Amino acid sequence: METTQALTTGEIARQLDAPVHRVEYVIRSRNIQPIERAGCLRIFALADLEYIADELRRMDEDR
Repeated sequence: METTQALTTGEIARQLDAPVHRVEYVIRSRNIQPIERAGCLRIFALADLEYIADELRRMDEDR
């Protein structure tokens, strides 16, 4: 059986070494939808992590 890694906003921020508020901004402004919810936690796919990383990198380049 194959398992997929589910990521919370905080876990994404830790893996990207970025502040949570920047990750939240990208999620909100790019309208990234969670794949699941666990109570009040939003769960994102591994593909979302890559997209968020790309967007943060692009934002840093535009500075």
